[in-house]
Amino acid sequence: MPHTAPSPRPDRTAAPRSRRAALAVLSTAMLMTILDGSIVTVAMPAIQRDLGFSPTGLSWTVNAYLIAFGGLLLLAGRLGDLIGRKAMFLAGTAVFTAASLLAGAATGPAMLIAARFGQGVGSAMSSAVVLGILVTLFTEPAERAKAFGVLSFASAAGASIGQVLGGVLTDAFSWNWIFLINLPIGLATIALALRALPGERGAGLAAGADVLGAVLVTAGLMLGIYTVVGIERYGWLSAHTLGLGAVSLALLAAFTVRQATAATPLMPLRILRSRNVAGANLVQMLTLSAMFAFQIIVALYMQQVLGYGALATGLAMLPAAVSIGGVSLFVSARLSTRFGERSVLLAGLLLLLGAMGWLTRVPVDADYATDLLPVMLLIAGGGLVLPALTALGMSGARADDAGLASGLFNTTQQIGMAVGVAVLSTLAASRTEGLRSAGAGEAAALAGGYHLAFGAAAALLVAAFAVALAVLRQPAPDPAARSGVLYAADKNGTRF
Repeated sequence: MPHTAPSPRPDRTAAPRSRRAALAVLSTAMLMTILDGSIVTVAMPAIQRDLGFSPTGLSWTVNAYLIAFGGLLLLAGRLGDLIGRKAMFLAGTAVFTAASLLAGAATGPAMLIAARFGQGVGSAMSSAVVLGILVTLFTEPAERAKAFGVLSFASAAGASIGQVLGGVLTDAFSWNWIFLINLPIGLATIALALRALPGERGAGLAAGADVLGAVLVTAGLMLGIYTVVGIERYGWLSAHTLGLGAVSLALLAAFTVRQATAATPLMPLRILRSRNVAGANLVQMLTLSAMFAFQIIVALYMQQVLGYGALATGLAMLPAAVSIGGVSLFVSARLSTRFGERSVLLAGLLLLLGAMGWLTRVPVDADYATDLLPVMLLIAGGGLVLPALTALGMSGARADDAGLASGLFNTTQQIGMAVGVAVLSTLAASRTEGLRSAGAGEAAALAGGYHLAFGAAAALLVAAFAVALAVLRQPAPDPAARSGVLYAADKNGTRF
């Protein structure tokens, strides 16, 4: 008779105060992760100057982090289910904090790139289990919606603060402090997490110790992300892109076959039979690919076309962060409780589509108040989309698969961002070069390239809306959710 490992048990007796403390810890960790991703971009010129990076090598301060982070999320999420999500969160935060110290003390390119890879490993370990911990702590739909809103607020705050703080720290002190600032935050997070996060016993490695599957999926994801981030340099049809892309797809296909046949699969394929899990992950990939146009290309437009400095750009984008954060924190949960996450998601996607459509017409001599501020307000749709997507994406996860569902959701997030970087950057650069060749001025050529990228982002959002409308379903209230066991049902009522 096969051995059945015990499922992790959610702490259903946790007092509201202790759950709020746990939410604060998890939100702080998420803020630190998002902040680290955005704070580096502002300081890259100073890093290149001080450490002697080549232009190509400098991109690895970002790529090394992305490859480790995106490649390990799925594995880290499943390991959290097996060894305990609290243990995985604490270990990941410790690795991230130690790697931040190494990055701040870096004396050369190799040392900084290695530290950034370590930060990506630590971020993957901690971030992969955040949603899994939340859904077992907050089992009531209204409470869970509020928790997801707080988490989305922390993410928006991290992205905005990173851009402003990066400029302030680099100008006032040195680029080293953009990494060293993580030390007090990381140590405080660990100290609070030891008390605030619920202890739980994982299912045990015997319940999913698929070593071959772990190697296949980690290698496939890392190689895939490496291939995508190299597209801007090598091109879509180069031997480098096509060859490595084919190997990555082959590894992921082998992983899928392995999961269908393994006695103890790393990722039980039943999780993808939930239309909400599969659909929400696809919608998230499309949406975040499009949102790269706002997060990065709008900043480039401000600096390269309008002549804004780094700090001015960060301040100009603050209204977007405030609007996303305010909507996610104060509005999204109430609307989701009243109208359902699916309806809120569709409304948020329409607002984002309006923002991208508006950006396709911004002129070379744009006025901030009339041409850009409306975009910063429409982008508040992200405060509706992100919490609703999170709720839908986690609605089909069982309690013993919550870490895996969390890791999968975060993995598709990173893939979406990486694809957005590759696709929209390439389109913008190609269009800009064509306009230059046709005799357009530099500012007009850049603006034309960015307009094409914004248009492509709008098309991605249309696709996301279509998938959400056709695939996603509002989860029916289920008394079992009160016990911390999460289910999804197909059209025949079969639970997974």
